[in-house]
Formats: sequence, structure tokens, C-alpha cells
Amino acid sequence: MCGIAGVFNLNGEPVFNDELKRMAEKIAHRGPDGQGYFVEGPVGFAHQRLAILDISDRGKQPMTSKDNVWVLVFNGCIYNFRELRQELRNRGHVFYSETDTEVIVEGLASYGIDFLERLNGMFALAAWNKNENQVYLSRDRFGIKPLYYFFNGNQFLFSSEIKAFMAHKSFSVQLNEAGLNEYFTFQNNFSTQTLFKGVTMLPAANTVKLNRETKEIIHNSWWDYNFTEPDVNMSFTEAKDETNRLFKQAVARQMVADVPVGSYLSGGMDSGSITAIASQHIPRLSTFTCGFDMSQVTGVEANYDERRDAELMANVFKTEHFEQVMNAGDIRWSLPKVVYHLEDLRLGMSYPNYYISRLASKFVKVCLQGTGGDELYGGYPWRYYRVFDSLDKSQFFDQYYDFWQRLVPDQDRSQLFTQSVSRGLDMSAPRNIFERVFNFNDSLQYDKPEHHIQNSLYFESKTFLPGLFLVGDKLSMANGLEERFPFMDNDLVNFAQKIPVRHKLGNLEREIKKIDENTENKRRAYREFDDGKNVLRKSMEDFIPQEIINRKKQGFSAPDESWYRGENADYVKELLLNKKTISTEFVNQDYIKKIVNEHINDHINHRLLIWSFMNFEWWCRIFLNGEKIKNGFD
Repeated sequence: MCGIAGVFNLNGEPVFNDELKRMAEKIAHRGPDGQGYFVEGPVGFAHQRLAILDISDRGKQPMTSKDNVWVLVFNGCIYNFRELRQELRNRGHVFYSETDTEVIVEGLASYGIDFLERLNGMFALAAWNKNENQVYLSRDRFGIKPLYYFFNGNQFLFSSEIKAFMAHKSFSVQLNEAGLNEYFTFQNNFSTQTLFKGVTMLPAANTVKLNRETKEIIHNSWWDYNFTEPDVNMSFTEAKDETNRLFKQAVARQMVADVPVGSYLSGGMDSGSITAIASQHIPRLSTFTCGFDMSQVTGVEANYDERRDAELMANVFKTEHFEQVMNAGDIRWSLPKVVYHLEDLRLGMSYPNYYISRLASKFVKVCLQGTGGDELYGGYPWRYYRVFDSLDKSQFFDQYYDFWQRLVPDQDRSQLFTQSVSRGLDMSAPRNIFERVFNFNDSLQYDKPEHHIQNSLYFESKTFLPGLFLVGDKLSMANGLEERFPFMDNDLVNFAQKIPVRHKLGNLEREIKKIDENTENKRRAYREFDDGKNVLRKSMEDFIPQEIINRKKQGFSAPDESWYRGENADYVKELLLNKKTISTEFVNQDYIKKIVNEHINDHINHRLLIWSFMNFEWWCRIFLNGEKIKNGFD
């Protein structure tokens, strides 16, 4: 919806409009429809608006409450704002706009900061309380919308994107080597650190304030996932029917907008189900698919193009369907822009996200997305069956950590980094960060297979899913497009957590029996399993074609394993094995060369690691060396 930024000077120095304007210009792509500023002594807020609800000037931010106590800048969308607005009207509040922003700021005036816990939607916001002389930051419970902060003891900066800090005199870019260690372990950050030294990601479901006397950042974590209390008496039919009802309700809620709304449409069940319901609300719904030139692609990647299945569903739901076909050369053009906008490098081969959001932004301002169904309903059975026979917590951690070292395992990372970097790193830190995700929640148990699967769902909802959200936010907002996620409706999430895992995984009872029988072949190739999201599949049978329901799961990814060996091999070498390669100040070029040679010549699939090497090279060029990106934002 928007981009936000701000400054709070704890030393009492005034904030000036010019410094806010420079910060806002860095994130202008997030809100091309207008700017707004608030300055009062040591506090300043900036807002870049992407107008979605009440596109008149009545929706401009920063917005002040009627009692003149609260000032708000807000990025996101609240889907229950109309119900909350009526409640506030009953308490005497008057509203002049049709925005969710006004509901939030009046809710703060009526109930205080705890009002944020009642919001059903995605948000990242900052609020200034004039009576308390206090700044609050807060994020939605699932971590859909990003919010970063930087604090040097005197200046407290916040923004939707880190690049805004680069426009402020108190901030200079330095690499956080501990964050690099974490990234090259998980292709993600499970902690709140980033690649930028001193920059912290505000955790999901978290509200912070600054103690002006002690200069302490005080966190309040107000919500967490809970898969540990399933309704053991829930029947499969009850789970299916209630999922069906809540899903339709969630899609309907997220259609609210005063601008065109569309939907991504891959060949899968999740986006197909969303499109099925959304097309009942919008005649001739616009849908968008990204396909790939498969002329030089071999092996399992030959099935990565989902256009045929997407076209099938587009025809069934009578949507206005748009497709973009990507080829191997597109990575060279897009990668610098992708890295510039991502800045906080995360998981996946994400340049197709950039292309499809760019396509959608030519026709709509809001696009519905299917992310979240896998994490809530058990869409990755090969991951769960890897660990569900663990005997105790220690074995569970060992087995699961082994899987989640997506890039470079512990035993190889001393070879990955240069000696000067390795000397300053704690190589055990990623394992400690991994375990800390689980230990944050003391209700988790580790005594039986169901517990291990519940814990896997918890972990992936807390780590993998926010990584997907961050990539989606940065690359869609780069194109002035808001993505929404119907699976992340509060009511639907609350119910999904209550569904027993036996309803989510169709083969669970059979696999548990094999463990009980102590059979020798229980550790099979885990990708044989395709029984995930069982109850969700049955719930969606009323909406989408049967051949889509029964389709094997496939992620949204370009065929880069083949392209890195073929058409893009020269680009990979040019970027990573060149005298001009600058990331080798931190990463050992001999190790990079070994990985590239194994991929190209020995047919060992290192596509994720090669992608990450290329991302980090461009990160160094852009953020450390100040290289400008053509046709991008400075």
C-alpha cells in the first residue's frame, strides 16, 4: 500500500523536512500517488502513498487523531476496518474518510497501543503519542509487511526499506558479517539481523518503543503461532467444511479496494482456489501467469512451465488472462534491479516474482497471492517425514537443522569465507539461531510424530513464510503493486492451527505404523511423498478442476539448473569468476569456482547457491560500491 520512514532524535535535536524528503525519495517506488510529512521537534514521519482505499486526499498520511494525541504512518491493509469503525462510532468517534488508516489512528485514541492486536490484516506502522512523547513501531502478526530500524544511541531511524537509511547522515553502509554467515547457511535470516550492520528487522507480531532515559528498545511480542493444541475430536468433514467457509470469507474480505484487483494464477491449487472465489466477486477478473522458454531445458525442470494448467483454469473461471514468457537472458537484465529492491537478501530464485508483478501492475493495483496455504496445511510432506520419527528434541534438531542448511553446511563454511571473515565469525551461530526459533515457544513438545510435524509447521510459518512475504513485498512494491494473501486471514489461520495433522497429511497413519513396526526402509527419498494439504484439497474440490486438485506439488521457479549449465553459463562466470568480482573480499573465489564447475561440468545441482553468490555480488556492487542501476531507482 505504501512506504513509510521516520526519525526520532533522542538527544532532542529537531528533525528537518529535507532529511525526511531524502529518505522518502529512496522508497518513492512504494507509493507513487503522493507524499506526506509530519515534523514536530525531535520527531519526523514521511509517507509515500499507493492509494488503494479512498483514493481522495482524505486518505493522505501522516494522519492525526481527532483528539490531536496520535500521529500515524501506516503501510498495509486492514480487512476488518469497517467492523472496527462501527464499534468506534458507537464510542463517539467521527470519521471523515473511508480509509483503514483513520480507523487505526482513532482506535489508538480510544484504546491505546493494544488496539493493534485486534487488526485483521497486514501492516507495518509507526505512531507518535504526543502526550507520552513516545514513538511506537509495530508489525502484523504474520510479518507480511516489512519494517526496519537503525539506532546509534541518539538517532532512531525506521523505514519500510533499508535504502531509506542511506539518505540520512547518521547511517553508513557496512556489511554485517554475522548476517552473511546466517544467509549463506539458510538462504534466509531466521533472526532479526540483516546484511547491513546495525539494521534490525522488527519481528512479526511485535510492538516496540524507546525508553528515552535508558535508550533501551522495549519489545512487546503480542501473538505467536500455536499448532500445539489441535482439536483432537474434529472430524475430517468438519475440518473440510469449515476450511471451505473460512476460505471463501477470507477471499471476500480481501477484495476490498477502490482500485482494480486481480489475481496471480499459476497451475496450482492455492492460486486457483483464490481465483475461483475472486472471479465470483469480479466479473472478468484479471489473472497473471509467468511462463518460461523451455527449448533448452532438460530433466525435472522440463515441467516447470505452468501456463497450460493456468490457461485451463482461466478458461473455467472466464478471467481476462495475461502471460509473460521469460527466457534465459532475462536474468542478466533483471538481477541488478531485483537485488537493489530486495536489499535484504532472502530465499528463492526470485526474479520471476519481479517480472510477474511488473506485468500485473500494468493492469491492476492489487493482486491476490496464494502464499501461506502450504505452511498452514502441511504442503511439504517430504520435510516433515524427514524428522517425524525423531526420538527426542535433540534428534529432531539434528535432523531438521541438517535439512535447513539450504546453501552451505556448517562443515564447509570455513572454506566459503575468506580467512579475514572466518576469523571473526562464530560458526556455531546459525545452529543457535535455528534452535532459538523453537525455544522461543515453550509450549512445543517433542515426544511423538505428531509433535514433530506440529513443530515443523510452527518453524516454517515463523521463518520460511516470512521470507516469502519479504520477497513478495519488495518486488511487487518495486512495481507499485500491492499483494494480498487470503490464506493469512486471522480467522482462517486460527482454525488451521486447530486441525489435527492426521487430516492435513493423508499418509500419516501409514508412516507412523512403519515406524512402530521398525521397518528398515523407513528413510526413503522424501520427495516420493505427495500427500500434503489433504483437507485443503478436499475443501477446494468444489472450486477448481479435478486435475489441478490431484496435480503434484511444484514451486514457482525458473529452470535455472539447466540455464546455468547452458545459456547463462557465461554470465555466471563473468559475474563470479572475474578479476572485477568484488564479493571475493568476503567469499573465497576458489570455493565459488569449485561450486560453479561442479554445477556446469559434474551435473551437481548448485542452482540455489549460485543464485545466492550472484545476488551477493550485486549486493556488494550496489550497496558497498555505490554502483547505479540502469532504469532503476537511485
